[in-house]
Amino acid sequence: MRALSGTTGPSSDFDFGGAPAPGEAALRPAGVLAAFDAADGRLLLTKRASSLRHHPGQIALPGGKVDPGDADETAAALREAHEEVGLDPARVEVLGTMPPHRTVTGFAMTPVLALVHGPFTPVPEAGEVEEVFTVPFAHVTDPANYHVEGRIWRGARRDYYVAPWGPYYIWGATARVLHSLAIRISARLSA
Repeated sequence: MRALSGTTGPSSDFDFGGAPAPGEAALRPAGVLAAFDAADGRLLLTKRASSLRHHPGQIALPGGKVDPGDADETAAALREAHEEVGLDPARVEVLGTMPPHRTVTGFAMTPVLALVHGPFTPVPEAGEVEEVFTVPFAHVTDPANYHVEGRIWRGARRDYYVAPWGPYYIWGATARVLHSLAIRISARLSA
């Protein structure tokens, strides 16, 4: 909870330079749910289906764009988590949000931090989610588990955070958001 009161600013896929960042007006609002099991602290993540047009096979936090029926980014994150993995919003205790993350795909993605209470058996949405898994709290919140890698994208080098865990390659916007959380927690623990 103390990490939510931290003062880190918004993060961006453009933090490492390279391609110019899009203007604020071009960004579409989205919400992602960083849902930690209240009993053991493990973070819920998904592996997107390999057949998807956008971000196939990537590791992601449940979530997506804000639809017209959503009150805000938190509502979008809860709705999407219910659709993608069958997480009942009644089991979710929303703790708060972190500053939006600007993605290369044109979203202002707001991370919604939450606890999941009681037992939960994920049900992956067919065609969208290939797998649902969890990662230990200690891995997610340790800044030492993150490092920078890069590749050529659209003719320019793009650098990004990665935080591999077992067979899972957590990178890009998901790793950047989790790295921001790890930095906030680390700063609060050392204060």
